[in-house]
Amino acid sequence: MKPGIHPAYEPVVFRDSASGTAFLTRSTMTSDKTIEWEDGRTYPVVDVEISSASHPFYTGTARVLDTAGRVEKFQRRYGAR
Repeated sequence: MKPGIHPAYEPVVFRDSASGTAFLTRSTMTSDKTIEWEDGRTYPVVDVEISSASHPFYTGTARVLDTAGRVEKFQRRYGAR
């Protein structure tokens, strides 16, 4: 890689504002806000709206659409012509 053109890739805490869960990972994102992590070190914190801790798909609360009902309704309306 070419030196001097890439952003810094450093540890950052992502905090889910919906569930309050926080994840420590590495990213190029930065923030002026900081948080003291469990290891006693201070890291920049980025607040996100939704993450895997609060997304309905990952938590198992996602609703499944009745696609068979939609197809049958379409067939009743337009299929017999």
